[in-house]
Amino acid sequence: MGKRSISGLVAAAAAVLFAGCAERPEYTTVDGVMLGTTLHVVADVRNTTPQELYRAIMDLDREAKASMSIFDEGSLLSRLNRNETDSVDRHIAFNLHLADSIGALSDGRYDVTVKPLVEAWGFAGKQAEAHPNLDSLLTFVGRDKVHIENGRLVKADPRVQLDFNSVAKGYTVDLLAGLVEGFGAGNYIVDIGGEVRCRGVNRQGNPWRIGVETPFDGNMSDGDYLQRRIRLTEGGLATSGNYRRFYLDADGNKVAHTLDPRTGRSVLSRLLSVTVVAPTCAEADALGTMFLAMGADDARAAVDRMPGVKVYFILAGDGDAYEEYVSPAMQPLIMK
Repeated sequence: MGKRSISGLVAAAAAVLFAGCAERPEYTTVDGVMLGTTLHVVADVRNTTPQELYRAIMDLDREAKASMSIFDEGSLLSRLNRNETDSVDRHIAFNLHLADSIGALSDGRYDVTVKPLVEAWGFAGKQAEAHPNLDSLLTFVGRDKVHIENGRLVKADPRVQLDFNSVAKGYTVDLLAGLVEGFGAGNYIVDIGGEVRCRGVNRQGNPWRIGVETPFDGNMSDGDYLQRRIRLTEGGLATSGNYRRFYLDADGNKVAHTLDPRTGRSVLSRLLSVTVVAPTCAEADALGTMFLAMGADDARAAVDRMPGVKVYFILAGDGDAYEEYVSPAMQPLIMK
């Protein structure tokens, strides 16, 4: 073979090599605070800069809080709860519709009209009542007591109040995913406070990896103690648990933030942590709360009736041990 032929082969091989390198997308990373919690975005966005992407994310943050926050007295949701307006925006309408759809599957254990109960138990920025009058509060709790008609919120009782904390963060994750897709991203992970939406692969060409924390009481480590890792290339993921948001009442009883809307009381069971993978993060977020309120047995039965929903449960075992349940559809996603 002549020198020219050899040189031609080397040049061709180099061209293929460099073409492959050129085709590998560049990833942009944005870290910060959104909805008052951690923000992490990695995406192969195009035709923008990290600064422009960050500004767009902060615009979305302000929009989401102005609509759905129960902690902002000036938000649309707060004004609806105080009956200062009855006009809803697209965010309120979507969340109420999704909550109603999931509530219909829950046997009454998922309901976004629980705000009076959340306040009474001290989980909405207010002091807990020593002995909440649950019978009185339950008279204006129930998904049948509110609906939207012609763009307006209709309440069966003016004391009805909405709390979207079980779905709004996941919904905002979905909005953020749509934002990065709008910037041309085909591969991304967006994470707000541990709730995730992802697509495609990471910089190394591998599925995205999401950690599930070990659910011991008071674990505030944000990733230092992981029970499992999950690999994901498409969909939303959310984890719910009672190991962070709880307190002991005057009698020493544990009061967790997951409430049963049927009784008004805190839900405590062997089910400590629920991780859900669903088509959207809003669905995963709401379903995680629903499954936690149901307890392990009823939650497993419900999952069996939900194609497209995958779950990983961590349950209290003997002593300090944990037990796990992985639904068949989730098993391929669990990293060994």
